[in-house]
Amino acid sequence: MYQPENQAKKYQHLFTGIETGKIRIPQFQREFVWSKHQTAKLIDSIIKGFPIGTFIIWETKEEMRSVRSIGNADLPEQKPGETYQYVLDGQQRITSLYAVQKGLIYQQEKKEISYQDICINLDVDVEADPDAEIVLEENDPEATCISVFELLNGSIARWARKYSEQNLDRIETYKNRLTGYDFSTILMSEYPIDVACEVFTRINTGGAELTLFEILTAKTYDVGRNFDLATEYQRLLDADNGEKDLEDANFDTIPASTVMQCLAAYLCGSIKRKDILRLNKQQVIDAWPTVKDGIFSTVDYLRTHLRIPVSQLLPYNSLLIPLCYFFIHNKGVMPSVKQDQLLQQYFFWAALTNRYSSGAEGKVAADIQKIEKILQGEAPQYPTEELKLRIEDITSRWFSAGEAFCKAVLCLFAHCQPLSFHNNSLVNINNSWLRQANSKNYHHFFPKAYLAKNGYQEWEANVLANITIVDDFLNKRKIKARSPADYMQEIKEENPQLRETMKTHLIEDLAGFGIWENNFEKFIAERSLKILGELNSRLKPEIN
Repeated sequence: MYQPENQAKKYQHLFTGIETGKIRIPQFQREFVWSKHQTAKLIDSIIKGFPIGTFIIWETKEEMRSVRSIGNADLPEQKPGETYQYVLDGQQRITSLYAVQKGLIYQQEKKEISYQDICINLDVDVEADPDAEIVLEENDPEATCISVFELLNGSIARWARKYSEQNLDRIETYKNRLTGYDFSTILMSEYPIDVACEVFTRINTGGAELTLFEILTAKTYDVGRNFDLATEYQRLLDADNGEKDLEDANFDTIPASTVMQCLAAYLCGSIKRKDILRLNKQQVIDAWPTVKDGIFSTVDYLRTHLRIPVSQLLPYNSLLIPLCYFFIHNKGVMPSVKQDQLLQQYFFWAALTNRYSSGAEGKVAADIQKIEKILQGEAPQYPTEELKLRIEDITSRWFSAGEAFCKAVLCLFAHCQPLSFHNNSLVNINNSWLRQANSKNYHHFFPKAYLAKNGYQEWEANVLANITIVDDFLNKRKIKARSPADYMQEIKEENPQLRETMKTHLIEDLAGFGIWENNFEKFIAERSLKILGELNSRLKPEIN
């Protein structure tokens, strides 16, 4: 159990801590967003002796990512070996006070805001009228004012030439009230980082809970080794310097949480929260190049062997974790024929059984054991009933672009490298249009509007077997609400290779699939059989 320490700190003590680099704002805090009006109200409250809340400070020897500058002032580095004090609660207040004391300039919404302008109206007798606001955002030309910046940093000799004796008395009183104010502070000394982050989450009035990635980023930040996990993740997505990155591979929608879990799976075989929080900083830094290469190898495999061209098609981002584990331990080498069959079996089994729809933390650890088997060239064990689909699993499946089963089938469609109906060019599949189920590239072979006119319900029209991947030109210009027999006849006259092209959409024979008859039931039945056969061949491959 930990016990916080209640302390009272004076104004100067707080800001000496900031200026020496001892007191810091952790990077996971939100940016400084207080207005000058809020800052003026804060100064007004201090002068009047009102409570302004408590600062919660975490003291630790761990160096975390922290704010490097406040306004136009760069903050110094702390000396090595000394403790750091991170502000967990009170960032806006302490930053406001520092901004006023230093006369800082901020850029907010493209406007330059100077905190030297906040001033005190010396004409107001706060003792006689305690409700009056004596601190103003800007100088009032009709009143006698002194900026708070000048009050905190000026001298009596300078003021004596400018202000009356009564004003000088008030200036001295206000300065003493500001610099002598007892700021209520709670010091959490040597709390573990996960406890400190939990405290921050609970007291954060914005309600934004810290993610595990943010915590791990804070914990593994290292100036000496020039390591910042958040920066490394951004470079992984988009290196912006000619290096290999995921954006170039169209896999740039992989979230930071998945990348972190790839790290954890490699280091400790688990992605549970408690295990991630135990990861050692130096272990993470040492492992990063290996895990990064493992992610690249995984993406290369998905693009070449499974022919999944974009990350948005992945049924689950979590599938990357065991696959990355495989490629790290396979030393980056592409799998053998047998390993490839087993990896594809695992991939489609996990997707078609909606494995990661819940409880991913525990399931990844179990799946890593399956990957260990595949690394040894052995077939993992699966429940027998989960390795064979039935025709009803296809014919009655409602199409949802975000559902894992449907995405697995879309991966199958992508593997066939679908060609454009009208010119046989490869259909361009990219992340941008895959984000929405109503994308023009998801084509209902029997258009929904056509089926509605013929008495079919929306759920019947939107079955998975009615979906093909086409270019948006075809949807917008050729098909619209026309019957398949109508628009396909027109395309057939333009494209003599149409029969072979349709095979890339798992439509073997236009007549046999009932297209020339506009027979929707026959089309769904035949195409479902074709899809079923392809999926079952991956779930139960003939292992070489």
